[in-house]
Amino acid sequence: MPVRVLVDLLFYTGRRGGTETYAREIVKRLPGALPGAQFVALTNRANAERVRTFFPGQVHAVGCVGPDRVSWALGEALAVNHRAKRLGVDVMWSPSNFAPLRASSVPRVTTTHDATYHARDAKGISGAIARITAWLMARASLTSDCVITGSRSAEAAVIRHIGVDPQDITVVAHGTNWPTVPSDPWGEIAPLGIRPGRPILLSTGNRLPHKNFEGLLRAVATMDEDRPLVVLPGSRGVDPLTPLVAQLDIEDDVVLPGWVTSPQLEALYACASLYVCPSLEEGFGLPVIDAMRRRCVVLANDVPVLREVGGDEALYADATSPRQLAAAIRAALDDDQSARRDAGIRRSAEFTWERAAEQTARVIEAAAVRRRLGT
Repeated sequence: MPVRVLVDLLFYTGRRGGTETYAREIVKRLPGALPGAQFVALTNRANAERVRTFFPGQVHAVGCVGPDRVSWALGEALAVNHRAKRLGVDVMWSPSNFAPLRASSVPRVTTTHDATYHARDAKGISGAIARITAWLMARASLTSDCVITGSRSAEAAVIRHIGVDPQDITVVAHGTNWPTVPSDPWGEIAPLGIRPGRPILLSTGNRLPHKNFEGLLRAVATMDEDRPLVVLPGSRGVDPLTPLVAQLDIEDDVVLPGWVTSPQLEALYACASLYVCPSLEEGFGLPVIDAMRRRCVVLANDVPVLREVGGDEALYADATSPRQLAAAIRAALDDDQSARRDAGIRRSAEFTWERAAEQTARVIEAAAVRRRLGT
């Protein structure tokens, strides 16, 4: 009998960045990694059609779950285990930190990307949200048969903060794709108000505090002359960085284009002189290898997980120190970059979604076998 795999995509909206890229790229490759398997997806009611564009099997929308995080969490708690039993699946995989809070007769694999919320010391409403999120993630991990995470650094954090048994964790590095570069990159980004003439410093991501875009902007503000043009896509609606840009008086040096199209993003990579990842903490650091694959020189915050991903091919600086980060940016822009760009491409080629899908498939398959054998 073929293995039936339920993929929990209740979270998927197409607007949540790296986690959705991770799930989408692996899901598309699972049929090749698990020949003969059947795949079933659970989605929220608003995005079933979006999921059908890439999912290699049946897609079932859960009517009580919308695209918002509250109903997503409720759906995980109340609906997923029940649907898994009703659909007669052999194993389920939750690729986005959250999963049912109780163990089930159906074996479960959960990808716990990081322990960011467990380590956060925030106050007020944001602190309360962080504590609730941390508790939900912990319950999802601890009631799973197997846990996947993306790096050795994330593995150590999941063990330390959540208490998952090391024997139940498998590290599966993320992948990256070869880019499709637009024929006219500068023309592609002209509608964003970006023209040739200044070196472009690119950084991408959502506006969560640990991404540390504030630290990057403060670093740029200390550069008295010949500043690069800083481009920070990744926000929807009014960008929360706008007041800080005005406060630092760097409006002429920063472009906040919001959520850009895929061709525009590829064009930005192609035109960038430097990619900066100032993040304070990550589960993997996908932007680092994405930028390397696109022949960008990468300057990353000097934390273990980004060194694990970027290796000797990236540059590093303390992104919590505006002056140290600014000095590193200046040095990177003044350096001869050709050799480092070539080295970055070679480094990024070690990370493929095909390899990630194959390793993920082995964990999913092993979880089903372990449960059948009662081990």
